[in-house]
Amino acid sequence: MSEQINKPYVLKAAEKIYFNVCKIKNENQLNNEKAIESFIKTDHYEKLCTGDFHNEWLNLIRDNKNIDPETNQKIPDETLKLLEIQRDAMMKELIKIPKLYDTKNNQLIELSKKAYNFLWRMCESYELWCRETKQENLITLKIID
Repeated sequence: MSEQINKPYVLKAAEKIYFNVCKIKNENQLNNEKAIESFIKTDHYEKLCTGDFHNEWLNLIRDNKNIDPETNQKIPDETLKLLEIQRDAMMKELIKIPKLYDTKNNQLIELSKKAYNFLWRMCESYELWCRETKQENLITLKIID
């Protein structure tokens, strides 16, 4: 019988990003860089950069008396506050500007690079956690290699 490994709640967004980037990469036969750039154009990215991803999740947890519906475990208020901080940081880093990559304006290009770098770090964090918890089979992008 395999032991279930509890994932830290702060990795939920990174996991969501990671699996969506993997899906885009595999479906379109892209490299990691192009897959992350393509992810920026998705509804999943939109939900992260507007805070909707976290807001929906946090509301679901709060409506359930701070019980995680996936694990049936109570989530401490401190963890929920950390998730709110993560949401706010993501909204700041993943700024949403229409046609981010189609512009020649240096400021907008710099902002799109900032979002790209943040997404790369989130994928990297997920892979580091997988390696640390000996779940190498979950590492498909191989960003940390």
